[in-house]
Amino acid sequence: MLLRYKKTFEKISMGLLSFMPHEKDVKKLLETIHEYETNPDWHLFLWKKEDDLVGLIGVRMDGTEAVIQHLSVNPSHRGEGLGEEMLQKLPTVLQTTSIKPSEDVESFYIKCQTKKEEE
Repeated sequence: MLLRYKKTFEKISMGLLSFMPHEKDVKKLLETIHEYETNPDWHLFLWKKEDDLVGLIGVRMDGTEAVIQHLSVNPSHRGEGLGEEMLQKLPTVLQTTSIKPSEDVESFYIKCQTKKEEE
């Protein structure tokens, strides 16, 4: 289930964001979280599996189009299809079907889309 980011999720969100290649530095992580908290065009969602927050997806709205900036799954839960599930739920939560990946998540996004088309 996708949950909208709340301040109480800050530490787990930073942990999940740190798996992104350009988000390793603590200062950069704090800047990114601050942007999600303060910019009305940036939206961060966490994926809850049972009682744990194990994934994260962050988007920037560009008009009516959503650009996926961050997509991360806890390494101990990778290979379970959680990335695909987050991508499937995103249009409903954002109320838009115009969604594209940023360069940072493009390869994973394409992998998820290809897998969905093969099913």
